[in-house]
Amino acid sequence: MQYLSTRDTTGAEHPRFTDILLAGLAPDGGLYLPQSYPRLTPAHLAEWRQVLRDEGYAGLAYAVISLFVDDIPADDLRNICERAYNSETFSDAAIVPVSELKDGLWICHLSQGPTAAFKDLAMQLLGELFEYQLHRVDAQLNILGATSGDTGSAAEHAMLGRDGIRVFMLTPAGRMTPFQQAQMFSLDDPSIINIAVEGVFDDCQDLVKAAAADADFKNRYRLGAVNSINWARLMAQIVYYVASWLRVTTADDQQVSFTVPTGNFGNICAGHIARQMGLPIKHLVLATNENNVLDEFFRTGIYRVRSASETLATSSPSMDISKASNFERFIFDLLGRDAARVRELFCEQLPKQGFFDLSDTPEFAELSQRYGFVSGTSTHADRVATIRRLWTEQQVLIDPHTADGVTVAEEFAEDGVAMIVTETALPVKFSETIVEAVGIEPERPQRFVGIEDLPRHVVDLPNDVDALKALIAQRVDA
Repeated sequence: MQYLSTRDTTGAEHPRFTDILLAGLAPDGGLYLPQSYPRLTPAHLAEWRQVLRDEGYAGLAYAVISLFVDDIPADDLRNICERAYNSETFSDAAIVPVSELKDGLWICHLSQGPTAAFKDLAMQLLGELFEYQLHRVDAQLNILGATSGDTGSAAEHAMLGRDGIRVFMLTPAGRMTPFQQAQMFSLDDPSIINIAVEGVFDDCQDLVKAAAADADFKNRYRLGAVNSINWARLMAQIVYYVASWLRVTTADDQQVSFTVPTGNFGNICAGHIARQMGLPIKHLVLATNENNVLDEFFRTGIYRVRSASETLATSSPSMDISKASNFERFIFDLLGRDAARVRELFCEQLPKQGFFDLSDTPEFAELSQRYGFVSGTSTHADRVATIRRLWTEQQVLIDPHTADGVTVAEEFAEDGVAMIVTETALPVKFSETIVEAVGIEPERPQRFVGIEDLPRHVVDLPNDVDALKALIAQRVDA
């Protein structure tokens, strides 16, 4: 399988998977996608249903991922998947179990990994892939990432102790919950460098992109990415859409819908790709919090990023994002993979005027019908009410981001079509909101007891790319 950049107007380069694995962004600043998506047939789905039954999630992961990776030997790739997805790492042998909240409304549980967040599903695979490829090429990698809460801890725990890997992870100072901060800042290892930036998540993400855009610096310090700008992240996430569909359906042509809480468009982009491949998904329901830039686009056709001062601090903080870095991948598909138009939107219009408008285009007019997207926004009052209602009625406790998903999912529920909400994390990561909603502290797994009391290891940094580069150089060259 060959790949291309969303901004490549030359068609000159078509790298393979291992060529892009360690790179993150393309040299032109674009995002990698397969030249074409593999097409699923009913035979694929019937075979995968049996694979999931006989070989579990790891076997299914191998079956799906091998469609995108043809430059890693099959036995090696299968072993990588088996090491990533096992009952020692995940607390449920199913890896991604599903449960029915009520008639037709399901939760796919993505919180069974070591950091209790959906990011673990991709990060555990990335850790194995990175270590494997670095060993093949005898190289080291300095991962530079940004997190609004869960990506950072999932990446750090997945990369901890791996040969040749160092992690620099940027966080928005004071914007994460105490639990999220503790998960990251309590790690005491010289290969893990936590950086608290003055600003919001978008500022952190901009710093990562600015450092990576300096080709000389990126090459000298071997910078790689674990954010969802890295194609391998999305590839890994496609697997749980397939697994959830298989576990909820009984026929190979049965349609379901997915509701996905999102701020950066990474998770739902994986769902979009699964649908383009032919997985029978009727609707992809995008759920935002009060920072509803994406909901605004899908309703109006106008994508308007917001400044740091306009980006609200909410009770679902992992979605406090106003620049959705993965959105470019969808726009690339929406515009018929016209890289020149993508360049115009993301390199010219967006930086100069802060928005672009596709409302009058034929592509936007047929967006929902062609790609299945609908969207909605949830507020603090909505998510608190949803958490309280599910606890009162069913003794089911969900985190605030998943509550945003359930709130919006109920708006788009259809008789006869299962609606699957992708869970974000365990409630323990957001105890303040849980206590507000139901009056009790959420249950805390034993591995998380007392982490807030551990010493903190974090570097404060201004919102300045030169300061970031200096810190990276200091730690790598030491």
